[in-house]
Amino acid sequence: MPIEMMIRKLRLHSELPDEDVAALRSIVSPVKILPEDSAIVREGDLSTQCCVILSGFAYRSKVAENGKRQILSFHIAGDMPDLQGLPLKRMDHDLTTLSEARLGFINHDALERVLESRPALARALWRETLVDAMLFRQWIVNLGTRSASGRMAYLIGELRQRLAAMGLVANEQFDFPITQSKLADALGLSVVHVNRVLQAFRTEGILDLKRRVVTLKDIEKIVELGGFDSLEDDTDPA
Repeated sequence: MPIEMMIRKLRLHSELPDEDVAALRSIVSPVKILPEDSAIVREGDLSTQCCVILSGFAYRSKVAENGKRQILSFHIAGDMPDLQGLPLKRMDHDLTTLSEARLGFINHDALERVLESRPALARALWRETLVDAMLFRQWIVNLGTRSASGRMAYLIGELRQRLAAMGLVANEQFDFPITQSKLADALGLSVVHVNRVLQAFRTEGILDLKRRVVTLKDIEKIVELGGFDSLEDDTDPA
């Protein structure tokens, strides 16, 4: 079934009866495949549906008055990155594909009807938004308190942790189709500074990023620089 990754993610932190899972599956629209750098929803749009990432990557961003873009978060298979649009209705940021992505969509009216009669599912989605908010708070701390190398280590470590929970890390390698320009937009650094950090990481044997794949070579250093307690595969992000 197309939304198995989302069900897997919800069940990391919530108990969901099979009947609730079946109800959720029944309201997902046919899958759409969007190419890299496609707008899923734009700031100011009226939100009438939620998207589910089935495969690929996406990111949230805002553009400041001076035209500079800040990437706010990255999203992977299993995520519903615009779930907050259900109660808020109008988007306050852009949501864009980072790579080619397969997406399912859930109409808000259909989702609200299902949630009215399925409190366990409502709690699971509510908790999903709380986990999302927790990750935002951690990201603010990362940008506000860490060095350039610490910011990079945190970003890579967080993604590795989330992808591992979805079974998308093998031999400390995982897909991450991001340019140095987008890394700069996410980390609040210049492209030159991003390049220097990545070169230093390669030289020191910490990690390598090439051909859209991250290879981690020194997990302990990522943990130290990024401020993690651990990076176990079964770590629950909640």
